[in-house]
Amino acid sequence: MTIAQRYQFVIAYFQKNAPDAESELNYGNAYELLVAVMLSAQCTDKRVNLTTPSLFKAYPDIASLARARFSDLHTLVKSISYPNSKSRHLIAMAKMVRDEFGGEIPSRVEDLIRLPGVGRKTAHVITSVLYGQPNLAVDTHVFRVAARIGLTRGAKNPLQAEKQLRSHLKPGIIPIAHHWLILHGRYICTARNPKCPQCGLKKVCAYYHKTNLGKSIAS
Repeated sequence: MTIAQRYQFVIAYFQKNAPDAESELNYGNAYELLVAVMLSAQCTDKRVNLTTPSLFKAYPDIASLARARFSDLHTLVKSISYPNSKSRHLIAMAKMVRDEFGGEIPSRVEDLIRLPGVGRKTAHVITSVLYGQPNLAVDTHVFRVAARIGLTRGAKNPLQAEKQLRSHLKPGIIPIAHHWLILHGRYICTARNPKCPQCGLKKVCAYYHKTNLGKSIAS
């Protein structure tokens, strides 16, 4: 099977089985999505969704978050991973958005990555989810799933994986492909004990064929 054929199968599968895949973070506007994505780093979306309602009630917009006291914000996000650094980054981010972007969340990756606590992955999530831009965010799920299936080969870091994926995905499909791979990694192709028997991609999955061949030989 060629890599082009593998991509064709995977895309067709997800288009049929997950045509409306989207972020599992709860948000109502660009500000809320940015805050939620920043909080989600090395933390589950479920935990973030339990935390943000009280945060957004206390700080409903950029202006109020920019005025937040560290101790008050920290109290609201202390159940999130790395609450100290995330509290500092959120306040600093809000101040920069207020002072340099007129209180509006930037729509360009190059502007977003200037914000404290916002890296390439977060910027790509924001621009793809909010604006449909063909920017592919590669988190641990995307990196793992793409490598296991065989959509990437030998990628040593997220940027290398991103470049390989982008070379085979049409721009219009990149925003939803990000969600396809994340959700597949979250619920099926898990880091430990992937649910291969339940997976609709096992026919073309390099990991599945390699591990099952090994089991057959061993037996």
